[in-house]
Amino acid sequence: MKKIFFLVLLLTTPGWAGNTQVYSFSKAKKLLLDVVYAGHDETFYCKGHFDLKNNIVLPEGFKTPNHEKRAHKLEWEHVVPAENFGRAFAEWRDGHPNCIDSKGKPFKGRKCAEKMNKDFQLMQADMYNLYPAIGAVNAIRSNFNYAELPTAEITFGSCPMKIEGKKVEPPEYTKGTIARTYLYFEEEYPSYRMSDSQKKMFEAWDKAHPVDAWECERARRIEKLQGNSNPFVKELCEKEGL
Repeated sequence: MKKIFFLVLLLTTPGWAGNTQVYSFSKAKKLLLDVVYAGHDETFYCKGHFDLKNNIVLPEGFKTPNHEKRAHKLEWEHVVPAENFGRAFAEWRDGHPNCIDSKGKPFKGRKCAEKMNKDFQLMQADMYNLYPAIGAVNAIRSNFNYAELPTAEITFGSCPMKIEGKKVEPPEYTKGTIARTYLYFEEEYPSYRMSDSQKKMFEAWDKAHPVDAWECERARRIEKLQGNSNPFVKELCEKEGL
């Protein structure tokens, strides 16, 4: 009996140290809203404030070039975009025999991977990679990669975030957190790999922008709910006594 149990465990447990407990993206968003961000109702990039009904009070001077209707709603953004790790899965790229819509048409992409692949579900629901964002910012950021854009203009008025030519430079105060999220994702999920230039930039951001008290508290709350740590955050927090 013990041998059978061990075999089942091997067949059902992902081969990584990342999220192994929260399969539902919807559940992850609810846990983030109700528990992780309790007492810290501030969006990641632009410091707008939100309530438990996903409404946002925009920071003074915030402007958006489009998606105005989404500007007043909270969305949970994948800092490592779902498409960037989703394309590693055959269901995303090619579809699956069971990915058929109500009209009998086959579909692929995120919806198919979410339906058919448990590993994708876990990666999509990993709370270390989910951050509260103004909906319009999430929409315009899309799945663009981060970069340094010294000559680009600010995109959102008083919010110091730049988007130009399918590249994004986030505010300085987010760069360290973003870097440690990417480094965690590559470390914990073997199917995801950054380019050498990306990794070099994130390693530089990690060194230049240390953890703060909120990043440490956020990581502790997620660890309690999700069961695993982000070592790139945890080790620094312990070192700094935060």
